[in-house]
Amino acid sequence: MKVLTLIGAPAITAAARRLRGFVLRTPLLPAPELSVGGTEVRLKCESLQRAGSFKIRGAYNFMSQLSREELARGVITYSSGNHAQAVALAAGVLGTRAVVVMPVTAPVTKQEGARRLGAEVILHGKISLERRERAEQIAHERDLTIVPPSDHVEIMAGHGTLGWEILEDWPDVEAVLVPVGGGGLIAGVAAAVKAKRPDVRVIGVEPAGAASMRAALDAGQPVTLASISTIADGLAPVRAGDIAFAHVRELVEDVVLVDDDSIREASSFLLGRVKLVVEYSGAATVAAIRCGAVPANGQRIAAVLSGGNMDPSVLRSLA
Repeated sequence: MKVLTLIGAPAITAAARRLRGFVLRTPLLPAPELSVGGTEVRLKCESLQRAGSFKIRGAYNFMSQLSREELARGVITYSSGNHAQAVALAAGVLGTRAVVVMPVTAPVTKQEGARRLGAEVILHGKISLERRERAEQIAHERDLTIVPPSDHVEIMAGHGTLGWEILEDWPDVEAVLVPVGGGGLIAGVAAAVKAKRPDVRVIGVEPAGAASMRAALDAGQPVTLASISTIADGLAPVRAGDIAFAHVRELVEDVVLVDDDSIREASSFLLGRVKLVVEYSGAATVAAIRCGAVPANGQRIAAVLSGGNMDPSVLRSLA
């Protein structure tokens, strides 16, 4: 396998400068409901971020570096929903047009969110590889620039700013839990955290029915899953990214799995007890704490809530 250079502090510093004044510095909220037996948990609420998820950090960092000519032609991405909305938002701010390819199973609220932000939405396929192929085809036909959803160093550097915010807001943190989809978020957060605090543990959380990063770690390289099944649509790629895998292999202590029942219960818990709307993908870290996939052991744990774009019909079922 080709040796890949990991993201360093300079790239994350540059990303933080580009994002300043555009992305929200989301709160790191104490969670007494989860802090028991000497453990202290705080929630990094990217569910409150612009466009409803952490994705705007990477999308804007990448897109703000495009040339005038690239912006004049337009951009395209492929996404289960949150990255699509982030690209649409960034495109509006940067004065370019955006096309997003989403799965036919994408939640209506995410489709409508992308359209509301000005994107042209194209529904195609059900798995990540299918929508990627369609986006690449359209990019060639229309001469559009592809904005990768996760496996690109500038996307990851943008996400890394989230990790630095956690360290700045909670210097005594001992572990950071991060949901894992394609791996861009955990790669960026791990690079950021380890650059400043190598003693802090970074742990990924994946749905058991779509554990592409866990499979990659077990195999020693990214592999394509034969099938996936999870309610966490944002954590369901069939293959971990190559660059993301390189970061996870070197910088992440573990990737644990949680089942859909635990994820559903965590979203319900966050809504009912913590008064936060957190989509299934974003609630995976809390699921890991509540089901014991991550032993508390009296640690100071920051759990990333990666998104809050919950379909209203699902939200009603949790109330």
